[in-house]
Amino acid sequence: MADTVQYRLERMSDELDDLERRGLFTRAELAEVVRRRRDFEFRLRRHSPRKADFLDYIAYLLRVDALRDLRKRAIIRATPNPTHSDEDNDTNEDGKKRKKRKKKWAKSISDFAGVLRVLDVYRMATVRFKGDLDLWFRYLEFCRQKGHGRMKQVMAQAIRYHPKVPGLWMYAAAWEFDQNLNVAAARALMQSGLRSCPESEDMWIEYLRMELTYLNKLKARKVALGEDVKTLQKSSDDSGQWKEENKGLFMSLDEQGDSPKESGLEDVALEDKEDLFWQQGVLIIRTIYHGAMEALPSSLTLRKKILEILNSVELAHSEELRLEVMDDLKKDFSHNEDYWDWLARLQLSDSINSSTLNKKEAVLNKLNKSIQ
Repeated sequence: MADTVQYRLERMSDELDDLERRGLFTRAELAEVVRRRRDFEFRLRRHSPRKADFLDYIAYLLRVDALRDLRKRAIIRATPNPTHSDEDNDTNEDGKKRKKRKKKWAKSISDFAGVLRVLDVYRMATVRFKGDLDLWFRYLEFCRQKGHGRMKQVMAQAIRYHPKVPGLWMYAAAWEFDQNLNVAAARALMQSGLRSCPESEDMWIEYLRMELTYLNKLKARKVALGEDVKTLQKSSDDSGQWKEENKGLFMSLDEQGDSPKESGLEDVALEDKEDLFWQQGVLIIRTIYHGAMEALPSSLTLRKKILEILNSVELAHSEELRLEVMDDLKKDFSHNEDYWDWLARLQLSDSINSSTLNKKEAVLNKLNKSIQ
């Protein structure tokens, strides 16, 4: 055990020398750092280390690294920047000193060693406590915050040890979707997670939300590219007026002339393309809904959440899917009193909202008449 601890301490020598050479820590402070690290290393190497030993060591390493970063920033801020006039008057010797100062604060081993050592301690902790989900999530969150390339490897290890935990699948898919911007990998993770945890309502709901979010992103992209007919297509009057005002800019194009028949064909093609896009989107949502029904046929809560999500988004050609969900609810839960209670509350809220809108319209009409 002592030989292993001594070996790990000797591997820190380059980092400690760099900290002293840069003036970030004094020799006495570094001696204290070595002493504390030696104590923690012996605690981790004893016969039955505790989870708290690993977490205490990680917390200490993070405090030391935060102090290093704070002192480095303070020294850099205190270093005066030469003005243009000073630069003109610099001798060759001053120029060499300035280059040496820049080289001194370039990225070096002490800037990375702290993070790498924390990752190593997390690795040892998860090897020792494979079944501790809290430890795995701490490890994943640290990798995510530091943007380290070990994220995928750690996610794969966590899922391999805990394939029946929906939270891990959702965390991994969310990271792929939001930060790694890999929609295919996020979808594959959600589908694999649903095969491992088919009875997880949260996973079905998150999968549905992820696909709807992706559809909205594709929609925004189509709008930016000018492929959305309803939002970016100019009216015929505006288009004709603009061409008339700027005809000198494209006379060669107008000499051939765009017939109304050709423009109509282009409009139809754009509309067909947009309809196909939304039909494919609704098909994906319907597939998720049918999969959730097969996995959890007796879950009223899941059906209600899916319907709430469909009602909260503006998805073209989705009215048929909403009606299908309502019909399935009535067919499968007509003997369930919770269903009738939910349906009554839903209709009551709809009637209240409609009456409120009617009252607002009546008040606005009266105000308009009084103003006139």
